[in-house]
Amino acid sequence: MENKPKPSRILGIDFGMSRIGLAQSDERKIIAMPLITVHTEKKSEQTVIKLLETISQLCETQKCEIEEIVIGLPLMMSGRTGFLADEVKHFAQLLQQLTPIPIRLWDERLTTVQAERSLRESQLTRKKRSKVVDIVSASIILQSYLDSRC
Repeated sequence: MENKPKPSRILGIDFGMSRIGLAQSDERKIIAMPLITVHTEKKSEQTVIKLLETISQLCETQKCEIEEIVIGLPLMMSGRTGFLADEVKHFAQLLQQLTPIPIRLWDERLTTVQAERSLRESQLTRKKRSKVVDIVSASIILQSYLDSRC
């Protein structure tokens, strides 16, 4: 029996200080789909290790490989970086040190606002919205990146 190569996907990340939203592309890298939320640890290094373990488990379950990671970079409307953007850059550097998967930072201005707006329109309760806003934001970030590749 011939071993077929595992399909590759692109992973989208919405980084937050307490939660990280994950989304992934389909095999054709056209559509972003929400995945899960990972709660952060006290130390960034521990969070990166936890995230890589989660990615590994997802890939094993879905029988796929991640070819690229896209992390939302929360720039200010002026385009300047602030505290959270600096945290994202630090997180991306730590992640890159521990994985050979290429990492790309992607402008995520207003994605959380867009995610919250679409969730409000879906008439979810505030509590339910807060549980999924990170993965919806990750999906929006990833979809923006995927659309730019066309």
